[in-house]
Amino acid sequence: MARVRLSVQERREELLRAAVEQIEARGVAAVRIADVASTLGVSNALVLYHFSTKEKLVAAAFAYAAEDDLAQLSKLLGRRTTALRRLRSAVRWYAPTGQAKGWRLWIEGWAAALREPALQEVTRDLDRRWKAAIAEVIAEGVAAGEFRCPDPMGAALRLTALLDGLAVQLTSYPGAVSRARAQEWVDEALARELGLAEAPSAGRS
Repeated sequence: MARVRLSVQERREELLRAAVEQIEARGVAAVRIADVASTLGVSNALVLYHFSTKEKLVAAAFAYAAEDDLAQLSKLLGRRTTALRRLRSAVRWYAPTGQAKGWRLWIEGWAAALREPALQEVTRDLDRRWKAAIAEVIAEGVAAGEFRCPDPMGAALRLTALLDGLAVQLTSYPGAVSRARAQEWVDEALARELGLAEAPSAGRS
């Protein structure tokens, strides 16, 4: 059967999806151009035609994954409901106990970013945009009188730091912290940052 001819954009996206899968499976250091090419049944030359080096492919793959995560975050925060409900949904999705995928990918990315400036820029941009989106909704809730928070950006930074740290514990050290305990800590932190009387239970939205 003849292989369907893809547009340049479609081919790039196919290569990026394959690269993300290979990075998750093998790690940034071990993944090779040949691994991505083999997954799709294409030549190494085709991958290099689109990205020229492994470093550029890896940076582009993380940027692709970041946009996917940010699109989901935007969807959750853009719902037509209260700021509090939107925040709870977003934090629980992003938390390592939620439905967000790819924590192993991002832990790999953080480590590799220490040596790769292009990748560092990608991870920094994702971090900045995540915090800004959360801070914006916190500010909306404050303005609407839903809760109190004197420093929305500071609250977003602290929540992100907790979520990222728990992700490392749960992903790298299975059993170090139970998922139930991690969810409890996340709910308590959100309640504390918003000046709520009590943390929302796991069954409330």
